[in-house]
Amino acid sequence: MNKEKNNKLALFEGRQIRKVLHEGEWWFSIIDVIEVLVGGDRPRKYWNDLKKKLLQEGYDQLSEKIGQLKMQSSDGKFYATDCANTETLFRIIQSIPSPKVEPLKRWLARVGKERIDEIENPELAMGRMQELYEKKGYPKEWIDKRLRGIAVRQDLTDEWKDRGAATRLEFAAGGVRPQGG
Repeated sequence: MNKEKNNKLALFEGRQIRKVLHEGEWWFSIIDVIEVLVGGDRPRKYWNDLKKKLLQEGYDQLSEKIGQLKMQSSDGKFYATDCANTETLFRIIQSIPSPKVEPLKRWLARVGKERIDEIENPELAMGRMQELYEKKGYPKEWIDKRLRGIAVRQDLTDEWKDRGAATRLEFAAGGVRPQGG
């Protein structure tokens, strides 16, 4: 696949953060994120110091979770860049001691709490989804149809599970197990 098709820019507070689709998930330039969140003229130095600090604090899986992926630089060329997927990036962000990062940390904590609440009470997730669709401007009829479709699909997959479907192939075949054998 073409490198340029997989490389995109994300915007945060009007600033660009390079990202690349790698093995089915988005990976973000750590340097870009640090530059946006902390500022300053030496985000690479900040990142090197932060890596050392994280290793000292026991985050020893850091090197396994950071990838060197080719990203386009301001000169138009592609260079290997330290990148992280969303989960690792959130862990890195939580380690940045900066007042500029505090609003993002509070948002992460709120989202985490909401997710835990949704696990305890799945109806909250449905309500939150409906609210998000409304904020995005979808018509009420479309939202209702979408929510009913999700519920029907869940009932159907539950029925297939009850009848013994267990693999992706069995679910793709409508929950029907191949006969014979």
